[in-house]
Amino acid sequence: MRTGTRTRTRFGRLATAFAVLLGAGATALTAQSADAAAAEPDFGPNVRIFDPSMPKSQIQGALDEVFKQQEKNQFGGARHALLFKPGTYDADANVGFYTQVAGLGLGPDDTRINGAVHAEADWFQGNATQNFWRSAENLSVKPTGGADRWAVSQAAPYRRMHVRGDLQLDDGGWSSGGLLADTKVDGQVRSGSQQQWLSRNTEWGSWQGSNWNMVFVGAKNAPAGNFPHPPYTRVDRTPVSREKPFLYVDGAGAYKVFVPALRKNSQGTSWSAGAPKGTSLPIGDFFIVKPGATAQQMNSALAAGKHLLVTPGVYHLDRTLKVTRPDTVVLGLGLATFVPDNGVTALSVADVDGVKLAGLLIDAGTGNSPSLMEVGPQGSGARHTANPTSLHDVFFRVGGAGAGKAAKSLVVNSSDVIGDHLWIWRADHGDGVGWRTNTAANGLTVNGSDVTMYGLFVEHYQKHQTVWNGERGRTYFYQNEMPYDPPDQASWMNGGTKGYAAYKVGDGVKQHEAWGLGSYCYFNVNRSVAAERAFEVPDSPGVRFHDMVTVSLGGTGTIHHVINGTGGPSNAQSNVANVVNYPR
Repeated sequence: MRTGTRTRTRFGRLATAFAVLLGAGATALTAQSADAAAAEPDFGPNVRIFDPSMPKSQIQGALDEVFKQQEKNQFGGARHALLFKPGTYDADANVGFYTQVAGLGLGPDDTRINGAVHAEADWFQGNATQNFWRSAENLSVKPTGGADRWAVSQAAPYRRMHVRGDLQLDDGGWSSGGLLADTKVDGQVRSGSQQQWLSRNTEWGSWQGSNWNMVFVGAKNAPAGNFPHPPYTRVDRTPVSREKPFLYVDGAGAYKVFVPALRKNSQGTSWSAGAPKGTSLPIGDFFIVKPGATAQQMNSALAAGKHLLVTPGVYHLDRTLKVTRPDTVVLGLGLATFVPDNGVTALSVADVDGVKLAGLLIDAGTGNSPSLMEVGPQGSGARHTANPTSLHDVFFRVGGAGAGKAAKSLVVNSSDVIGDHLWIWRADHGDGVGWRTNTAANGLTVNGSDVTMYGLFVEHYQKHQTVWNGERGRTYFYQNEMPYDPPDQASWMNGGTKGYAAYKVGDGVKQHEAWGLGSYCYFNVNRSVAAERAFEVPDSPGVRFHDMVTVSLGGTGTIHHVINGTGGPSNAQSNVANVVNYPR
């Protein structure tokens, strides 16, 4: 998602993308004694760790320095993690691009911020539709004035947070998020201009607002109303989930990574009723990946049984990272980024139990990779019901920072995989962008059975955005924009069919179910281009879709039907079309 004006016809031309690297972060700050500091792990130059004993001015100065660098740095190479040890702080953390602000307690209430942890859109005149790639995690915030703001779009999770007040999700202009997960807001959440939003395993006093597609899964006190008036989709309990692993400091001052346990049929947060269930891994079990590390070094560590803690940075890979052992954790800090060189796949996972991948951005290189990530090799057949592989805040990008190419971005061949917030994006703005420049056919391909996706965002791919061939797949929230840039209809044909569906369920699939799906078109290169349908599924009683919307953004292009031959059109005369259930 990209652009707009501050009006509801928001789709003017974008400002030029920013690509200025203003410098890497400084070394970790500390106010501890020399002996204690020597015991601290070396997290590299782009992690700053704050302690309650540090002067307020020192902490605030560091926060302001990073934000000044990162406020507009949309396609730059700087990456930052700003981590607060347990305690209480007076601080204002304005969160820019490629910045993670997180607490280092076992629970959010272990680290309390009096002030703000917020995302604004001042740099784009209140328009938050390009506020990507940032996060707030594992903190308790008492906002100055009673309300905090998280005005973001894709790839900007707000998870495992406790807001002791209200939370606003826009900044007056358009916004296109987003995710709240494992989060409690004591007051009201106001969605404002947000076009769509997923709230999973949340708690709040109340929710206000709607636009096109608001989805609530395992949310306590979800708002009343039924799609499409208002456009609310409610699923009472989350069928199967695992929260994102995170770095923390225990009571003795030792660094560990907490891996939350699998939850079934859950509602509300994992932490507000007591200590969360899961496993703590000592930092010594991890190879700490720092700028300059090579793919060979990472693979050697993985082969030796180490997990990876990938510190903020951009890592070029001359070979595929291979995760072959069950229960391996690959945890990125500060939007750690992998760039595959020479057309390799960035990361592959064997068909084993319990791998956790989290906090990563996979950015396509100039070589045409067959895929950017593969979970399970082709033909995977093992079952992992009791201990599935899970992906958390894993993002993919083709173009924007350069002319990337990849035939497919994410291929899931293993069964029982859980996707927990994925943005899979062929860039529509930035550097190296064009129909024949940042080429990418498919965003997500699922071949495994019993795969579940929460918060699936897939945009701008040149053929089917999502292809689902596995049985018994489930999706809870889907957001899509079709490619903006087909030069003409002849260039975007699926045989004799106009365009490609945004979500294609394989013709032979017997069971599949999805809730809360939106697909939008904005054919700004040639507005005469049309798509026949947004969702294409076999007519089988076991294939069921609920609460779908198509939108012609600003009336720029046409989607003739919502699903198969049902619903629609969305066009210049009637922008929005809905279908509540299919089959009806």
